[in-house]
Amino acid sequence: MNALNILIGLVPMIGWGLFPVLTGKFGGKPINQILGATYGTLIMAIVVALVKQTPIIGGKEFLFTFISGACWSLGQILVFYAFTEMGVSRTMPISTGFQLIGASLWGVLVLGEWSKTSSKMIGFFSILLIIVGVYLTTYGENKTKESGSSAVKGVILVLFAEAGYLGYSAFPQAIDVDGFQAFLPQALGMAVVATIFALVTKSNRVSKPFTTKSSYTNIISGFFFALAALTYLISARPDVNGLATGFTLSQMSVIIATLGGIYVLHEKKTKKEMVAVLSGLALVVVAGIITAFIK
Repeated sequence: MNALNILIGLVPMIGWGLFPVLTGKFGGKPINQILGATYGTLIMAIVVALVKQTPIIGGKEFLFTFISGACWSLGQILVFYAFTEMGVSRTMPISTGFQLIGASLWGVLVLGEWSKTSSKMIGFFSILLIIVGVYLTTYGENKTKESGSSAVKGVILVLFAEAGYLGYSAFPQAIDVDGFQAFLPQALGMAVVATIFALVTKSNRVSKPFTTKSSYTNIISGFFFALAALTYLISARPDVNGLATGFTLSQMSVIIATLGGIYVLHEKKTKKEMVAVLSGLALVVVAGIITAFIK
């Protein structure tokens, strides 16, 4: 494994780590964030398809990858709402933890992974580490009834969002399609769901998503998401880093997102809370590494 491959593997970590920080910095309501992010991803997907002259897929392959993108949008909308309840620095470790648990359980129950008893024991121990780590990241030294209620709402939102993220990963596994061919239909699915959500929001006269500045500044955050998604496809190839190493490197994005929420978005933490957050992050990262390499 050479330095260039590691560098490629770190790009998804940076892109997905900065993505929630940028959406928080550009501001706006969840509808503005999801609209900008998905439109940015779609623009990038169109550019990549034109440059690479990627063949357009159809039939079942198009449908499943389109649904995959739609699932991501549904999940990400809920995560954006979770940001408003408990901030980026609390939400991202929980989201990453749930995704690691979901991916692990999907692999065991559906794909038949962790077939050995020892693998199951190590795997479920790592899931326990994730649960403890996630709990630590939610620690609040001076909890009020209101902050506790917001945290509960946020965790519930992220838990439901996991269904969307799982669909994002699972639908492409049901078909045989190249990652670059899947990217444009996925981006279309993302953008269509976001547009429908924006039209519903607009009809309620709560906001004006298509004329709000943050809907368009958040296109930049979509570029970062798309860059991460594309480089992950490259990193996960067997001749680069492989799926296990590529996945592990990409999950380190939780460190950038969490610390970015604290230091860039100024989500204040006491000393005890910082110790809890860093300890929780360490457990989630270690557990993620373990689950990625279990045979």
